[in-house]
Amino acid sequence: MSLGDPCGIGPELAAKAWTSLRDQAGLAFCVLGDAALLAAQRIPVARVADISETATHFANALPVLDMPLSRPVITGKPDSAHAPHIIAWIKASVDLCLRGQARAVITCPIAKSVLYATGFSFPGHTEYLAELCRDGDIVPTPVMMLTAKDLRVVLATIHMPLSAVPAALSVTALTELSKITNAALIQDFAIARPRLVMAGLNPHAGEDGTIGREEIELLKPAITQLQNESIDIRGPFPADTLFHDEARAGYDTALCLYHDQGLIPLKTLDFWGGVNITLGLPIVRTSPDHGAGFNIAGKGIARMDSLVAAIRAADDISRNRQAA
Repeated sequence: MSLGDPCGIGPELAAKAWTSLRDQAGLAFCVLGDAALLAAQRIPVARVADISETATHFANALPVLDMPLSRPVITGKPDSAHAPHIIAWIKASVDLCLRGQARAVITCPIAKSVLYATGFSFPGHTEYLAELCRDGDIVPTPVMMLTAKDLRVVLATIHMPLSAVPAALSVTALTELSKITNAALIQDFAIARPRLVMAGLNPHAGEDGTIGREEIELLKPAITQLQNESIDIRGPFPADTLFHDEARAGYDTALCLYHDQGLIPLKTLDFWGGVNITLGLPIVRTSPDHGAGFNIAGKGIARMDSLVAAIRAADDISRNRQAA
């Protein structure tokens, strides 16, 4: 687990997650971060020299691979001086996974603005993780999946204005997104025959071209191409019909075309327990579905639901990969 922004709620959540999971047989995690900061959360901490020591200590203390900060933390006050350490914790976590020493990485929340102030050139965690997984000239294509209860959604576009979404969509991109998702459902979720659905871009999925033609000219051709390649995908469907209980029972993942199309139903279903999972990487990566929480950091009120769900998801997915 990379600790994320030390000025946010990451240290508190890591401590709470350890307290909650310390008695879970077969499930243990090690934090890469500042051990003194975690000890300040009033839990026992075990400084480990090697991640292989994690399981030995986990029941009695939170294992920490100590990578100390160079200056004190002011809780709730983001500080770009910590950016090199935040980045180093992420990189070291990925390296451990790539070397086969860890089954998965769970990333606590970061604040991109803190990293941007020091020249960080990636839009966010996901894109940086893909770069860290580069193999020569090949950088894997990461896909953002979010899960909550029985709902999984993947996003064709993420953090961009709605006005830019139509131009960002293409048959090529949508088919790649769908193939990566389909492969991940088989490998990571042990679903032998994944069922995908695609949401429409426009109200009523364009209503036969009378409320936009993207469904006719873009989405349906992508779906047809995928079906011809034996991928079980249907749509495009009006987004307002896809997320009620009966509809969710009919698919394994919904492909959504913009951020709020997928996130609003997911957070309505389970606001506190959502998990962010990165598909398409050679490593397993999960994250809580929330930010660094500077406004509540240090108050003891941060909820651990999402982080605990991310830890459990990382454990499940990595075990599925090992069994594949």
